[in-house]
Amino acid sequence: MPTPQPLPLSVFIIARNEADRIAATIRAVRHLTDDLLVVDSGSDDETVAIAEELGARVLYNPWPGYGPQKRFAEEQCRHDWLLNIDADEVIPSDLADEIAALFTAGEPGADAYEIRIAEIFPGEGRPHPLAYALAPVRLYRRDMGRYSPSTVHDRVELVPGARVKRLKGTIHHFSVRSLGDQLAKLNSYTDALADDLDVRGQRVSTLRLFLEFPAAFIKAYIGRRHAVRGLYGFMTAMNFAFYRYLRVAKHIERRLLARAKREGRL
Repeated sequence: MPTPQPLPLSVFIIARNEADRIAATIRAVRHLTDDLLVVDSGSDDETVAIAEELGARVLYNPWPGYGPQKRFAEEQCRHDWLLNIDADEVIPSDLADEIAALFTAGEPGADAYEIRIAEIFPGEGRPHPLAYALAPVRLYRRDMGRYSPSTVHDRVELVPGARVKRLKGTIHHFSVRSLGDQLAKLNSYTDALADDLDVRGQRVSTLRLFLEFPAAFIKAYIGRRHAVRGLYGFMTAMNFAFYRYLRVAKHIERRLLARAKREGRL
């Protein structure tokens, strides 16, 4: 059986300390491309060695935030078509075949493609049939879109008039190593979110301090259907609610400390 020819497609991944997950990510897409790029922001585990052993081109770039890091990766890619996946995501074989089929007649029929992303919690072998899924643009022509420069929001901003379609397959997102690891990651992310609010000059109402946790829990447990995921669904919904509360709390704490400093109490 002949070896499939790689597509005119660059695949890029940003990573830091993903030695336990990145091998599966790379193996799932390695056959699709002759330009698989990993941008590492300073791993102190085996992430870089594993990526290189599996044939990835690895570059180091100090962490500038989510959007800027993905923009840096875009600029290093060799092909016009780009596929972005995160180091904790896996493209299943049916989705890989669907992506490959887009190029069988030459150029794909759209300028960008949305792809569903569904979380897989520990103990689950595949996404729950009722799992909530986002569907951002992940496959696109580099002249029709670029990642936002936002340090906290990693989304592709398309040029006006870009033709967008949605693929049928779903990316498997292994985002939760453990509840503790998830909470530590979310805690770190709230610092970046508080910074973003400051940069944009936004002021969150103090009332949100009391409403954010219950509202976010309902959003995750009911709106995002964590309720169908058993005990892990309940626990991750609680983590999500605390993360949303902590974002607001840190923002308000900064205002209180700034006021105290202005009034000479600090």
